[in-house]
Amino acid sequence: MKNSSTGPQRPSSQADAKPAAGTTMTRRRFLKHGAAAVLGAGLAVGAYASLWEPNRLEVRRLTLALNGLPAAFNGLKVVQFSDMHLGFYAGAKAAVRVVEAINREKPDLICFTGDMVDGEVDALEEAILPLSGLEAAFGKYSILGNHDFYDIEKLIRMEEKAGFTVLRNSHAKLRRGGEQIAVVGLDDGIWGHPDPASALEGLPEGMIKIVLMHEPDYGDTTAEYPVHLQLSGHSHGGQVRLPWLGEVVTPPGAKRYVQGLYHVGSRGMPLYVNRGIGMTQLPIRLLCQPELTVLTLRGETCDRESLGAKSPS
Repeated sequence: MKNSSTGPQRPSSQADAKPAAGTTMTRRRFLKHGAAAVLGAGLAVGAYASLWEPNRLEVRRLTLALNGLPAAFNGLKVVQFSDMHLGFYAGAKAAVRVVEAINREKPDLICFTGDMVDGEVDALEEAILPLSGLEAAFGKYSILGNHDFYDIEKLIRMEEKAGFTVLRNSHAKLRRGGEQIAVVGLDDGIWGHPDPASALEGLPEGMIKIVLMHEPDYGDTTAEYPVHLQLSGHSHGGQVRLPWLGEVVTPPGAKRYVQGLYHVGSRGMPLYVNRGIGMTQLPIRLLCQPELTVLTLRGETCDRESLGAKSPS
């Protein structure tokens, strides 16, 4: 009786071999690995944005020409800082770090452009007092920002105790070698009542005037007055910026001028927008480091491009 088999079995080819268990990438495993990669990247970005970048202070140095600057003030070094937001993930430790960074620059003049606090003022005196260590030959001046309106009078007393001259629609004259320039401070543009005419009252039109105004977009109004430079903050540079896209969102009052140097109005008034030190709304910064600005003022004419000026978008 013949064997019912069809004959000798051919050896299994490599193509017929079944893969060992666990060597194939099933759809489920692919999605699982993909999700893990996305989650890992998100955690890495989150850690960078919340723990690393907020603590990386960028010192930006610019030379800025102001036609008519008196020879006695040629080379004046102005340090601008802004938007401390003490109370919102920032306290005395952040203030001490800023004081050390500013004093290393040996400034002639220190200007703070608003939003010292972000919350109730009572608990923030210990955070503000380290700023008394700031040193500058012509002193330090500050203005109010929109987050400073919880208890204005108490905040002003705290800032004055730390050595600031707080300007609200007022000015101070700086004197050197028989010549003068002025620092002018405007009230906040959101909760206050900025009044450039009152702030400039009594100042000769040709006198160099450095205006401190929290909201940068107010520069379109400031440029209509005989003002030579505006320093602003408020925008945080967007606080979160994306490659090729720039800022994700900016607050009202900082839609047109977001960061850096601009020239505004028919006279080309210089406007510098500082990205600030602290944070608000969200405790993160992404591709938008805290900034300390060091401006060296010169009387001679300089080319705008060489100074990094931008046109508004």
